[in-house]
Amino acid sequence: MEQYNGSQIVVLEGLEAIRKRPGMYIGSTGSRGLHHLIWEIIDNGIDEHLAGYCSRIDVTLLKDGGIEICDYGRGIPVDIHPTKHMPTVRVVYTILHAGGKFGNSVYKVSGGLHGVGASVVNALSKRLIVEVKRDGKIYRDEYINGGRPVTKLENGLLPVVGKCNKSDTGTRVIFYPDDTIFETVEFKTDIIQKKLKEIAFLNKNLLINYKDQINGIEKSYIEAEGIKSFISYLTRDMTVLHEEPIYIEGKSGDIEVEIAFQYTDSFSEQINAYCNCINVVDGGTLVTGFKSGLTRVMNQYARELNILKEKDENFDGKDIRNGLMAIISIKHPDPQFEGQTKTKLGNTDAKTAVEEVFTAEAQRWFDKNVEVLKTILDNSMKSYNARRASDKARIAVMKQLNDVDTRSKLASCSSKRPEECELYIVEGDSAGGSAKTARSRATQAILPLRGKILNVEKSRLDKILVNNEIKAMITAFGTGISDDFDISKLRYHKIIIMTDADVDGAHISTLLLTFFYRFMPELIKQGYIYMAQPPLYKIERNKTVRYAYSDEELNRILEELGRDGNNKIQRYKGLGEMNAEQLWDTTMDPEKRILLRVTMDEEESSEIDVTFTTLMGDKVEPRREFIEANAKYVKNLDI
Repeated sequence: MEQYNGSQIVVLEGLEAIRKRPGMYIGSTGSRGLHHLIWEIIDNGIDEHLAGYCSRIDVTLLKDGGIEICDYGRGIPVDIHPTKHMPTVRVVYTILHAGGKFGNSVYKVSGGLHGVGASVVNALSKRLIVEVKRDGKIYRDEYINGGRPVTKLENGLLPVVGKCNKSDTGTRVIFYPDDTIFETVEFKTDIIQKKLKEIAFLNKNLLINYKDQINGIEKSYIEAEGIKSFISYLTRDMTVLHEEPIYIEGKSGDIEVEIAFQYTDSFSEQINAYCNCINVVDGGTLVTGFKSGLTRVMNQYARELNILKEKDENFDGKDIRNGLMAIISIKHPDPQFEGQTKTKLGNTDAKTAVEEVFTAEAQRWFDKNVEVLKTILDNSMKSYNARRASDKARIAVMKQLNDVDTRSKLASCSSKRPEECELYIVEGDSAGGSAKTARSRATQAILPLRGKILNVEKSRLDKILVNNEIKAMITAFGTGISDDFDISKLRYHKIIIMTDADVDGAHISTLLLTFFYRFMPELIKQGYIYMAQPPLYKIERNKTVRYAYSDEELNRILEELGRDGNNKIQRYKGLGEMNAEQLWDTTMDPEKRILLRVTMDEEESSEIDVTFTTLMGDKVEPRREFIEANAKYVKNLDI
């Protein structure tokens, strides 16, 4: 037996633990984790803003790939730390769990709870510079290769590199992510701008200046009405049921609560939750408190106004939240998040605080705005009736689960192990026939669809569930839908959308993605949805056959083969133009094919929701504007 003793126990010193397991601290080493570094540094400036000392933050994307973040707060202390015997700013940037956020003497409210944000950014950077303005002096410290200090101290203190006015205070940080750790070190200006806009909405009257030196972009963000304006922004392309968003605020103990919401004609709900300006994408107790308060208040009013009769059961929470767009923002002195990336709030007092504030303040608001109240209750009643109809339809669909092969054109595979099974959703019978012939029968199932499925963005669940193509998918997946959805029953761990590379194919793909996003979002969240990438061109020269998946690849192949007129080029208009052998070789062979996994960044869930509403909703003008603004990103579009 191999020895197991103390010599096998590895102790990681300093910041090495972060570099060894970065995902524990920033979620991933992909683009999301990369940008998380920016948010950690900005959070420090926001904490100063929440404490009343900072009204401006500057963010600059530098030409050399670094990023600079300046806040105009008090500046991180530079005096010698009493126990670590080094400048305090160096303690903050080199020692885990060091910061002014554990007690409430410095920050009553903070998003950076764990005291690891600055040190994590330093640990995952190949170079980091921090400058502090305090007491009329400018101090500078620099680190390389994951947080190793290179600045020599003078009598234990940081060197003074300049002077400033005593009233001129703050902290300036420049860092360059380590390309040996991250999959990419290229910051995306669109991601940064979206986040800065969100931060401005969540922090009334905080001025945020953004400059992109690479693309020549300069923008400023400041919002006087905070999350009320945020709601208006999110519903800008939707049909709203009442003109002004509802805004309420209050305090319960030490917890400050802000809630803004508005109803639309959508058949879905969206609740965005923030604690100390941190987007808790998985919600938690603050969302539970809001839902409980909203359900209680609305059912109470429905009884008082005789909308619900004595014999009627209460509105379900989902009835009341149908079409709801809401933002909950709380300031909590001691938030308990799940993990450093802070995706869920666990404090029970947050639930109590939100429920108490909402119940009291919402009643005051609705007593003065009875017409808006009646509009919302009328919407709830419509949802109530539709839910009862959809329950019947859902039960009928669930009964078909055991009869999947006879009720659809599904060609199932012989394997019963979901982890090795794939389901191709194919456009049309012609392509479906080729795919059935081409496939590996052991692991690949084929489900042909007849034309375009129903646009679920414009339909209630009871109408959706009687659509034959949607019923075929639900029964094939095996998961059920809505309240009956169970991801553990999924029969295929790869659901592959395979459509023609033209406008109709793109539209069908979008319809399918809308259905998955609205009614089976876990399929996307857990990475089970893929897009097949069929070739656009077949190139023949003598006995050589090549395939090109883009115009750029076509040009490269023609350069290799020669442009002397001896090439035969076929532009595929649809999957049905390929025979089974070609379809297997180019699109279905696991050894050769190209699959794109559909992913969803939950931190941008509000923008994703708006995008689906824009593309698939009733309003034409927002859809036209979206297509015009994004047309430059679209390739191989046949018009």
